[in-house]
Amino acid sequence: QAQLVESGGRLVQAGDSLRLSCIALGLTFDNWNMAWFRQAPGKEPEYVSLITKSGRSTYYADFVKGRFTISRDNAKNTVYLQINSLKPEDTAVYFCAAGSTLGARSKVGYEYWGQGTQVTVSS
Repeated sequence: QAQLVESGGRLVQAGDSLRLSCIALGLTFDNWNMAWFRQAPGKEPEYVSLITKSGRSTYYADFVKGRFTISRDNAKNTVYLQINSLKPEDTAVYFCAAGSTLGARSKVGYEYWGQGTQVTVSS
C-alpha cells in the first residue's frame, strides 16, 4: 500500500524559513515524479513545484519567485521543499504527490497524495 507522509510544517514568523519533507512508503520512489501543492483556507489547491524522477529537472509556479527549492533524495525515498522568506500568504496545507505524468501541474497528473502538513505564517 503506497503512502506519502509529509512533515515539517509549523507556525513561523514572516521572514523565517522552513523545510518540508515527504517520505514515500510502498513505492519504487525513483519511478515517480514528485510535486508539492498547497491549499489555503477557502481556496482551491494550487501547484507549487515538481521534480523529475532523477531529480535533474525542477519546475516552479510563478508565485514562488526564487523563494522555494524542491529536491529529492532517492536513497531516502524523500522529497523536500525548502521555503525561505516566508510570507503570511504562504499559509496553507502543503501536500506532496507522486505522479507518472512528466511535467504535470494539476492534480489529475498525480496518483498518490499525502495527508498534508500545515504551514502557518504570522505577520
